Amino acid sequence: MGRKKFSEREIGIIRKLLHSKMVSKRGQQKMVRHTLRTVFEFNISDFNVQGKAFGPEDLDECVRRGRIQVLDEATIEAMKRRHAEKKQHDESLRQAEAIANGEAVDWQQVLKEWNEYYSQNPEE
Repeated sequence: MGRKKFSEREIGIIRKLLHSKMVSKRGQQKMVRHTLRTVFEFNISDFNVQGKAFGPEDLDECVRRGRIQVLDEATIEAMKRRHAEKKQHDESLRQAEAIANGEAVDWQQVLKEWNEYYSQNPEE
């Protein structure tokens, strides 16, 4: 599940990418879909009818019906920032749990111990 809220600028770029996808060959279409997913977190499958191509007109229809919301740039940036912070927090929790379960090594702690050891024993 990708995003459903975009800025007007993002919608414009997505619209152009969808147009490019519609007129491109299969290999280029894959690159466009990859860009939509990774850069904009826009998954065509969240909005299209299965088996039907999704183009700029379909994007406009989703905006018109409210399936996609267009918000101001500042709101979108704040949303992205909160999402990135949550993602970082979740990753930190996963890492801490893996260390606690013995499934991973705390490399920061290992580096600290390494540096302490070699600062006390410089000839080794």
